[in-house]
Amino acid sequence: MMFVETRYEHVTLDEKGVPVIAGTTMKVQELAAERLAWGWSPEEMLVNHPYLTLGQIFSALAYYADHQTEIEAAIEADVRLAKQLRQQAQPVALIARLKKMQRSN
Repeated sequence: MMFVETRYEHVTLDEKGVPVIAGTTMKVQELAAERLAWGWSPEEMLVNHPYLTLGQIFSALAYYADHQTEIEAAIEADVRLAKQLRQQAQPVALIARLKKMQRSN
């Protein structure tokens, strides 16, 4: 896998041009989504991702701040795809049976 360095010490671009935290498989987009969803501080992110360093987190957040529009667009695209896949998925037999049992009670 080839990575391209960026001006952010702990952020590289993978072969598809996606920013990832150097030395990990975590996309900057994933960390940004967590910040948006949970409002976590960098220190809270560190608690939830002990394999990252605070430097990596701050670098990823700096990259996000400088590329906010494109990263948030990618997050929104992922959310739309997840919703679409959920709608297309057939309910698992167990879930269908539980719903049926719930209606009969």
